[in-house]
Parts: sequence; C-alpha cells; structure tokens
Amino acid sequence: MESYVIGIDLGGTNTVIGLVDVKGHILAKDDSIKTQAHPEIEEYTDAIANVIAKLAKENGCEGKIEGVGIGAPMANYYTGEIVNAANLPWKGIVPLGWLIEKKTGLPTKVTNDANAAAIGEMKYGVAQGMKDFIVITLGTGVGSGVVANGQLIYGHDGFAGELGHVTAPVLEGRSCGCGRVDCLETYASATGIVRTAKIWLGTRTDESVLRNIECDKLTSKMLYDAAMDGDKLANEIFEFTGAVLGDAFCNFIAFSAPEAIVLFGGLANAGELLLEPIRKRMNENVVFLWKDKVKVLKSSLPGADAAVLGASALGWKA
Repeated sequence: MESYVIGIDLGGTNTVIGLVDVKGHILAKDDSIKTQAHPEIEEYTDAIANVIAKLAKENGCEGKIEGVGIGAPMANYYTGEIVNAANLPWKGIVPLGWLIEKKTGLPTKVTNDANAAAIGEMKYGVAQGMKDFIVITLGTGVGSGVVANGQLIYGHDGFAGELGHVTAPVLEGRSCGCGRVDCLETYASATGIVRTAKIWLGTRTDESVLRNIECDKLTSKMLYDAAMDGDKLANEIFEFTGAVLGDAFCNFIAFSAPEAIVLFGGLANAGELLLEPIRKRMNENVVFLWKDKVKVLKSSLPGADAAVLGASALGWKA
C-alpha cells in the first residue's frame, strides 16, 4: 500500500501544510492558516487537524498517512515543544507535537526550521547518500543543521546547531537579536548583508545604483540584482559576505569534517555570486587536511516547497 506523510512549515505569519509522497512530491498543499490569527494553541491545533483530515479525504489518502513532521522556530525534537518563540502568538512552552498527535492520531515529530531543512536534504535533496554534511539556512537569520554519521546532531538538550550565533570572524560590534554582538547572522543573513550595504553606503564614496534606493527599502534581492548588473559596490558586498561565511565554514569543517556544506534559504538564491567567494576564502584558510575536499552546494529543494518537504521528512517511520 502506498503511504504518505504530512509536512508542516510553521512560520510566524503563515502555516503551510503539505501532503507528500515517498518520492518527495507534494501532492496537495494548504496555506489557509494564518498563524497570528490563532492566539490560542488549542484553536490553532484544531485548525491544523482539520486541514490534515481535509487533505487526506480529498486526495484519497485516508488511513495511508504514516506521520506528521513539523518545522517550527525554537522547536525541540526531544520534547515536541516550542520554547519561548519570539515571533509566535503563544508564549512559554507549547506542547505542539503532543497536541497534534492527540488530535490527529498520527505520530508527530517537531524540530526547528534548519534541522528540518537538513533532514529534507538528506531524504530528497543534494545530500542523498551523504552521512556527514551541514546545512546552513540563510534567511532573516542564519540557522544550521549538522548531520554526522548519518544522524542529525541535537545535543543533550535538543538545541544543538545554533551556528548562526557563533562569533563572526569580523568584529564591528553589530548587535544581534539574541542579545550578543557580532554573531555570524549579523553579517551573513539576508538582513546582515543589507546591514553591510547600509554601512558601506554611509562610509564610502563609490558610485553605485544602490544610492538610488531609499535605505529603509533596500533588500538583499536588490543587492543581488545590482551585482548581476555589474555594480561594483554590490559585488564587493557579496564578496565580503562570502568571505565572512568562508572563514566561519573553516571552523565548522574542523568540528565535524563534513563531505559538504549545503546552503538553503533566500540568500542562497544568489548562487555563484555568493558560493564562489565562500569557496575561495574557505579553501585559502581551512586546515590543510580539508583543503579542496569539502563541497559547498546550493540546496536542490524547490524554493517555495522546501520548508514543507524538509518538515515532511520527519514524518516517515524510521
């Protein structure tokens, strides 16, 4: 009998639920649940259970769903809980996995967004067949999922892999949302690269099309477009960001000796504009044992569906 899983991408604004087959095809998807519109967790989990039942019925999959996987901010795989997530409407400790399992009758696993991305790459993406790799998510912040010997590393408390909050190899005193300064994500995320652009536009005199954009409207996509059009300053910003990541990757490699580092998320869509300076800096500075040995790859999961696919990979029985 064919079997399926449910993948849920729980975001601060929207919750997207997908019905996924064993080959990683999303057969149906529902994005009708607005996360912030459900201030009570019981009401929210009722809405999720209703959508799961609806997707199963409409697609002839009733009784064929193996489990549910959820990727969410500040989620703990060991406990199935969300813990003090700043951008979600429920505060404190929320037993999300237990509630979904109780209301659907389906085994449910929960993990954070970056770990879900790593599991998705291992199940459906460029990391198929790899036992040692790191996924770096480059979005509003920098997240990571570390896989060693074929297993995702969760640590003793379920929160291992916060590589976005290691200290960056640049010390400009940039404040981070975590309360520290100069975390990697203050330089190398989509918001970090925009911060670099704003600083450089204020301290340098280079001619650039970026000066025609109001500072508070500047986005990483605008930086990418300017760089692709040959803007010198925009290209230098990507080279700087790639160098910061390349130096950080040297440390990550020394920790777990991965076969590859996979970039996932919005900023990763810059492709070789970012990958080339990362590889250059990384191989210039990594310990000789790993020089030119570690691949730096872009995620192969389709952008709009990547988060749902990553979460869905949790739903399969081991």
